[in-house]
Amino acid sequence: MWAFLLRRIVYMIPTLVVISIVSFILIQLPPGDYLTAYIATLSASGDAVDEALAASLRRQYGLDQPIYVQYYRWISGIFRGNFGYSFEWNQPVRSLIGERLALSIVVSVASLLFSWAIALPIGIYSAVRQYSVFDYIFTFIGFIGVSIPNFLLALVLMYLANRHFGLSVGGLFSAEFVNAPWSMARVLDMGRHLILPMVIIGMASTTGLIRIMRANLLDELRRPYVETARAKGMKRVRLVLKYPVRIALNPFISTVGFILPQIISGEIIVSVVLSLPTAGPLLLRALLSQDMYLAGSFVLLLATLTVIGMLLSDILLAWLDPRIRYE
Repeated sequence: MWAFLLRRIVYMIPTLVVISIVSFILIQLPPGDYLTAYIATLSASGDAVDEALAASLRRQYGLDQPIYVQYYRWISGIFRGNFGYSFEWNQPVRSLIGERLALSIVVSVASLLFSWAIALPIGIYSAVRQYSVFDYIFTFIGFIGVSIPNFLLALVLMYLANRHFGLSVGGLFSAEFVNAPWSMARVLDMGRHLILPMVIIGMASTTGLIRIMRANLLDELRRPYVETARAKGMKRVRLVLKYPVRIALNPFISTVGFILPQIISGEIIVSVVLSLPTAGPLLLRALLSQDMYLAGSFVLLLATLTVIGMLLSDILLAWLDPRIRYE
């Protein structure tokens, strides 16, 4: 197992290098650069831009250099803890993405725990009570949940939460805590605002996880070892939870590495609707404005989290399922 972990960690280094190269090239593929988009925006609003000034800014930001020179400056800076400079925000990338990425992780983990807390018991019940009334009800609700777009669900729940339950909608903090330093009061305020985005983003994956859990558990319940355990008089609840459920959890664990990038990419529209200060809207804005260092740093960080998440998935699978041995 330790040899496997060492090999995977060594393989992560060239994987991340290749990902950084591909992501930087993809960000550079659209014609022009940040200054081109910025000049076009000013021209559309009727403001004239001096060509000499534009050329000077292009030299200042290094945009007149070949792409491999720009990549080298960016990646060598990352090894020193410098993620580059955001052209649009006129700030270091590191200061921009720090708190936003942390808030995205908080929202993602909360949404993940919510979806698992709902999907696992419902999926187990639907499998154990197959074709019962509640199984059909949960299946119908699941299909409805899959078919409703997240942004529409966000608008509906925002109205219901504010009109009938008095919950705060929009943003993750109240006005007095937006720029306040971290304290217990700010954490509690964020917890109150976190309920709505947690439910909205978590619902997107909950319905699919219910179907996955139900299908996998039904497959395990038909295995010969389950019939043997029943014949020996093992209690049904203990039998289901100790063996079939444990094996049916494998698909949940194997997708841990993809969860964070999927939630961040999937919550962009929801974050825009709810005005959440998370990474999704900032990444979208960086891509639209061709703010290459900001966008590239986001893509690289998400790729790093994905690679680390896949390693954790392999470790958890070996711990959860004794049939898996990486030796």
